[in-house]
Amino acid sequence: MAEVPRVPTSVLLEGLMHEAPGNSVSLGWLIERLGPRSFGLVLLLLGLLALLPGIAIAAGVLLAIPASQMLRGHTAPVFPQRIAARGLPTQRLAALIRRALPALRLMERLMRPRFPTPFQTTKRLVGALMLLLGALLLATPVPLSNIPYGIAIILLAFAYLEEDGVALCLALGLTLIAFASGAAVLWITLG
Repeated sequence: MAEVPRVPTSVLLEGLMHEAPGNSVSLGWLIERLGPRSFGLVLLLLGLLALLPGIAIAAGVLLAIPASQMLRGHTAPVFPQRIAARGLPTQRLAALIRRALPALRLMERLMRPRFPTPFQTTKRLVGALMLLLGALLLATPVPLSNIPYGIAIILLAFAYLEEDGVALCLALGLTLIAFASGAAVLWITLG
C-alpha cells in the first residue's frame, strides 16, 4: 500500500485560511477541519495567539484544555461547547496565519520526521510542558513576558506536528530556558 504524502503544516493552515467562514471561526470548526493533527495545530495556533498582547492570557487558559487531554492520551482535543462555539474574527485569524506562514515555511525546510519517538509518550510529555507553559503565561505579569513562552509553545507544537525528534529535543531545551527565565522573573517580582 502506498504511503500518503505528508502535507506541510503551512499548507494546512493556508487551506484553513481560505476555507474559513466569512465573519468568525470557532474552535470547534478548526478542530473538525484539522483531523489527526488537531492537537499539534491547535497548540500551534494557541502559541501564535500567545504572542499577541492582551490575548496571551486567554491563550494560556485555553492551553490547559488540550494539554491536559494530551496527558490523558486523548486522540483529539475536546473543548466545552461554550468555548468550542465561541468565534474568533476570521480576518484576525487570517492576518495571524499570513504573518506566521513565512516563518513556518522556513521551519518546514529545517524540520522533517526523524529520530522517531514513541507517539503516546511524546504526546504526554508535550502535554505536560504545554500545561506548564500555559501556567507561566498566566503567572508572569511582566509586559512582553509572553514572547518567550509563546515561542516555546510554537516550537514544541511544530516539532510535535512534524514528528521531528531532533527538533523536539531542541524545543525542550528552549522550553527549559523559558522556564528558567520565568522563574527568575517571578523570583525578582515576588522577592
